[in-house]
Amino acid sequence: MALVPVLIVLTGANLLTNRLAPQLYLPVCIASAGVLLLLGRRAGLSWSQLGLGADRVRAGSRWAAAAAAVVLAGYLLALALPATRAAFADERAAGLSAASLAWFALVRVPLGTVLLEEVGFRGVLWALLARRLGTTWATALSSAAFGAWHVLPSLGLTTGNAAAAAAFGTGAAGRTGAVLAAVAGTAVAGVLFCELRRRSGSLLAPAGLHCATNSLGYLIAWAAAR
Repeated sequence: MALVPVLIVLTGANLLTNRLAPQLYLPVCIASAGVLLLLGRRAGLSWSQLGLGADRVRAGSRWAAAAAAVVLAGYLLALALPATRAAFADERAAGLSAASLAWFALVRVPLGTVLLEEVGFRGVLWALLARRLGTTWATALSSAAFGAWHVLPSLGLTTGNAAAAAAFGTGAAGRTGAVLAAVAGTAVAGVLFCELRRRSGSLLAPAGLHCATNSLGYLIAWAAAR
């Protein structure tokens, strides 16, 4: 069954990047994305089924640009409102140097986080599920898996983000609540990413939204702290 090796690669990448070898984050992400694409192709998926068809590049780029513009507008509005400004008080981003900020926003996020997660969840996993169960189940199951993927990264959320600490508290119950909220939130985001992928026929659309959300989030949080 093609799904099993795909899930094994995703699980291994999650453990390596979050626990076993976080210093190798970028090479692990790039290598894992390559292995996942090989598994998808060996399972008989075409480049178009994987969301990488050349004929959908233009459409995917348009969707990506529109999504990025919406994210930027939303971030600027949230930053301007006192009620939502505290959400950008993230020590992890605020403590970065300008060089580190550029590394995270321009290299680590697009070539690490976005590449692996979009290829893995909206590319290979979604395509395999859609071929077997249809697009609705593919979206539901891959989005649930995407939410579960964020358990390990969100374990320290209440210690690095002031808004999360204020909302959930810093005790064990608060940390659990923050993790559950992160899993639910990323699962919902996964549904949106999948729908962009389905409508555009290209991974460029969800990748554009994903990259804008993460990279601009770093930039806005860093700038807000100054």
